Amino acid sequence: MNDIDNGDFRERIRQSFARQGAMETLGAELTRINQGVVEIELPFDMKLTQQHGFLHAGVISAALDSACSYAAYTLIEPQASLLTIEFKVNLMSPGRGERFLFRGEITKPGSTIIVADGRGYAISDGPAKLIASMTSTMMIIRGREGITG
Repeated sequence: MNDIDNGDFRERIRQSFARQGAMETLGAELTRINQGVVEIELPFDMKLTQQHGFLHAGVISAALDSACSYAAYTLIEPQASLLTIEFKVNLMSPGRGERFLFRGEITKPGSTIIVADGRGYAISDGPAKLIASMTSTMMIIRGREGITG
């Protein structure tokens, strides 16, 4: 997908993810890290719902943003970092399930800007149900003090 030496991106992503207080608060965990694809899962928790008992749109958006961003991290050099500069979320079905899977996949790699698409699924008995999609744009940050991996 690219010609950059991105080192041991899996370990770098695990370490970065472990520093994300937001993902820890949500109870999210990394479940797949491949070049250009990252998956994050989280269990249902009533503390993460909106007034109707569905997974809150903000939680869905945060998990998709992280999945897309970490998919982009698989493509960049170790000393670089990323910041999300834009995303659009489509909420397609209520967030109702026992677990949730959020997958980020690279759509367009680049040397300054990376675009990713994300999909969120509710998992219960039966097939996974698509509940949300995201298109996300990230900017690669290089040489900025205080912003690393």
